Amino acid sequence: MPVSIKSAQDIEGMRVAGRLASEVLDHLAPQIRPGMTTEAIDKICHDFMVNVQQTIPAPLNYCPPGYSPYPKSVCTSVNHQVCHGIPGSKVLKAGDVVNVDITVIKDGYHGDTSRMFYVGAPSIAAKRLCEVTHECLWRGIEQVSPGRSLGDIGHAIQQHAEAAGYSVVREFCGHGIGKVFHEEPQVLHYGKPGTGLKLQAGMTFTIEPMINAGRPEIRELADGWTIVTKDHSLSAQWEHTILVTETGFEVLTVSVGSPDWERTRQSLATG
Repeated sequence: MPVSIKSAQDIEGMRVAGRLASEVLDHLAPQIRPGMTTEAIDKICHDFMVNVQQTIPAPLNYCPPGYSPYPKSVCTSVNHQVCHGIPGSKVLKAGDVVNVDITVIKDGYHGDTSRMFYVGAPSIAAKRLCEVTHECLWRGIEQVSPGRSLGDIGHAIQQHAEAAGYSVVREFCGHGIGKVFHEEPQVLHYGKPGTGLKLQAGMTFTIEPMINAGRPEIRELADGWTIVTKDHSLSAQWEHTILVTETGFEVLTVSVGSPDWERTRQSLATG
């Protein structure tokens, strides 16, 4: 399937959806605390999406081929959970780190983003992993401009992660997005410079590196969704939806509470 080039109308719709997705995380951030369940996180996000934003939670009942319908409105991946953690009765404790992955649908357009949250004070090791993973995300974003390649994005992420002593999960990747939740292209978080699809203005896709403190191997839990590190090491992930512009990139999933995104972008751009 060819990669879709978005129209000006599409892009404006995705700006709105992207901002709304990020605002769900802004709303959630001050409420994360020890003693709450991941089910409570899901309820906070669901109620805000449906009742305040009038958006649709894209994950709820999402059912790709070979899967059972996803039963919740967000994904909550705690500590060694890599992605797609299903909210439930798990109680968060001080020192945990949790990724909350949000996708909203507004007027037919998808906005997809995730952040890492600290539950109380994190360990030095967990904080460093989360910070380096955030840097990996931005190292990848900085590669986006017309004429560059997907391999440039993956290489920048892989190089930064491995230089810090971490590993890149290879089984999951970023993806094209628009009126369809998951479309072409697949955006790998590892690779060689100059390889893969050449970027064109109007492309929209996610970059969402999953970085492990230990080895890259993963396994799926019995629920059919939750992915964990095979060696039980910590994992972290950050995600943004990106537009390729005529001169570079635009991050579509930003809001007032987006963590240091402008400062991080500028500092990485200047090396």
